[in-house]
Amino acid sequence: MRTKTIFSAFVIASATLIAACGGKSSDIDKVIKSTTAGNLTITLASPTGELKSGDNQLTITFADSSGKPLDVGAASLNFHMPAMGSMSEMNDKATLTTTNTPGRYRANVTLEVGGTWEAQVKYQGAQGTGQASLTVNAK
Repeated sequence: MRTKTIFSAFVIASATLIAACGGKSSDIDKVIKSTTAGNLTITLASPTGELKSGDNQLTITFADSSGKPLDVGAASLNFHMPAMGSMSEMNDKATLTTTNTPGRYRANVTLEVGGTWEAQVKYQGAQGTGQASLTVNAK
């Protein structure tokens, strides 16, 4: 009987912890696309592995060649779509916030439309100054 009580308490505590953490982690985000900039690998990810028109919650990670996240200091992410026909150029800037893991940022962005976007990443800090672009598609 005591074993059942301890096991039940463990299950309840685990479920509570998962719920308190939102049930998700940047470690389980699926990669949308990666690229390199200098000696860094820059990875853009989301819970679904996709971008969509509208609100998106993303993770952007800067890592060394072994995959270890590295602090890059100040970082920015902008989604750019050039003018096409009667549609004017669009720039949708993401809001970045740091996480408990140096080199990993949470990004929130609202993409105006679906289609092909250029994700423009810039950073400046301990790893130097750099930039990279990733061509991504939003549904």
